[in-house]
Amino acid sequence: MEWENQTTVEEFFLQGLSGYPRLELIFFVFFLTMYVLILLGNGTLIIISILDSHLHTPMYFFLGNLSFLDICFTTSSLPFILVSFLSERKTISFLGCAVQMFLGLAMGTTECVLLGMMAFDRYVAICHPLRYSVIMSKDSYVPMTAGSWFAGVVNSSVQTSFVLRLPFCRNVVNHFLCEILAVMKLVCVDISGNVFITLVATALLILTPLLFIIISYTLIIYSILKIHSSEGKSKVFSTCSAHLTVVIIFYGTILFMYMKPKSKGTLNSDDLDATDELVSVFYGVVTPMINPIIYSLRNKDVKEAVKHLWRTKIFK
Repeated sequence: MEWENQTTVEEFFLQGLSGYPRLELIFFVFFLTMYVLILLGNGTLIIISILDSHLHTPMYFFLGNLSFLDICFTTSSLPFILVSFLSERKTISFLGCAVQMFLGLAMGTTECVLLGMMAFDRYVAICHPLRYSVIMSKDSYVPMTAGSWFAGVVNSSVQTSFVLRLPFCRNVVNHFLCEILAVMKLVCVDISGNVFITLVATALLILTPLLFIIISYTLIIYSILKIHSSEGKSKVFSTCSAHLTVVIIFYGTILFMYMKPKSKGTLNSDDLDATDELVSVFYGVVTPMINPIIYSLRNKDVKEAVKHLWRTKIFK
C-alpha cells in the first residue's frame, strides 16, 4: 500500500486495526455505543440550556458551546472510523484527510481556550460575586466564546496548511484517522520547522489557557479557604468541581499527546505507537462522552432543569 519516492499522494491508507479483523468488530460496537451516548448526553445539555430560562447564564452558555463542540469533534471522525471498521478498503482521499486534520485540530484548540474562559467565569462568580453580572455580561461572554472558536479555526488553518504543502513519500497512516502528528510522519523532508510551529501553537493555545486555569483556581481556592464554615466551603467548591474535573481529564490526555518528547526517530518511524492511539481515542471519544455525565451528576441546576422540563414538557 505504500508509494515510495513520491512527492504527492491522492489518498491515504488508515492502518488502525486492519491487522486485527476480530478486534474491529468489537471496537465497532464499542465506538458506536459511545457515539450514541455522546449525541444523547451533549444534545440533552444543549436542549435544556436553551429551553430552561434559569440556565440562561454565562456558565451554561459556555457549557452549551462545550457540548456542541464535543458533538462536532466526534462527528468529524467517529462516523468515518465506524465505516472503516466494516469496510475492507480503509482509504481516505487527500482532501478528506485534510478536512479531518483541520476539524480535529480546530475543535481541540477551541476546547482548550473555552475551558480557560469557563475557569475565568468561575473565578468571577466566586471571588467577585457582587460584580458578576457586570463583568460577565452578554457583551463579555459572547465575544469570549466567539474568540475561542476563532482561535481554533486560525490555529488549525495555519498548521494544516503547512503540513499539506509538504511532499509525502508514504501514504500509510498508523492511526484510526488523519491526526496531524501521524500524518507528519509520512513526509519525505525535514519537518523541524513544522515541529517548531506545533510547539509554538501548543504553548500559546494549550499551555496559556492551562496557566490561566491554574491561576483562576489558585485564587478560587484562596477565597474558599477564607470561608469559615465547612458547609460554605463545600457549597462554593461544588460550583466549580465539575469544570475542574473536566479540565483534569481533558488536559491530562492532550498534554500527553502533544507535549510528550518525540525524537527524530520517533517522528519518522513507521511503527504503530499503541499508547498514542489509545490516548487519542480517550481524548477524542471518551472525554466528550463523560463531560455531560460529570456536569449532570455534580450540578443541581442541571438536575432540576431536567426534572422541570420532564414535568412541564412531557406530561403537560
